[in-house]
Amino acid sequence: MKERNKAVPAVYLFLRKEGKVLLALRFNTGYQDGNYNVPSGHIEAGELPVEALIRESKEEIGITLSPSDCKFVFVSYRPTHDATGDRVDLFFEAETWEGDVVNAEPNKCDDLQWVFPDRLPENTTPHVRGALEAVGKGEFFREFDAAFLKENGMYLLK
Repeated sequence: MKERNKAVPAVYLFLRKEGKVLLALRFNTGYQDGNYNVPSGHIEAGELPVEALIRESKEEIGITLSPSDCKFVFVSYRPTHDATGDRVDLFFEAETWEGDVVNAEPNKCDDLQWVFPDRLPENTTPHVRGALEAVGKGEFFREFDAAFLKENGMYLLK
């Protein structure tokens, strides 16, 4: 029997306030360090996507989301571009939460910034930039192919 694809699922949060979205500068993680990303992380075994989003939000920026705060807005697919395999990225947005936004992982994050989605820093993670652009256009799905990953320095395979 042919082995099935085992894509790695991840969740991303577009936390929105006054027309802006929260970005976090990656630091000391080994992946896209020096680039801005949104709060995000892998879905752990046995965990549902919204559970992962709530957990990651608490771990990374110290806020508490309820499931009703989390609105699904976008999904993207990226083929194998590093040793971890294909990626399925689920993007959610929230405009309400409990607690103050803080850098709860200073060992992995160098800066937090609220920015307008049409004025992202140049060093925004390419697939997150693409997802924000797509959501702004009303798109719900996008494939980031190997050419996109190579053009943006995300293709790490030889």
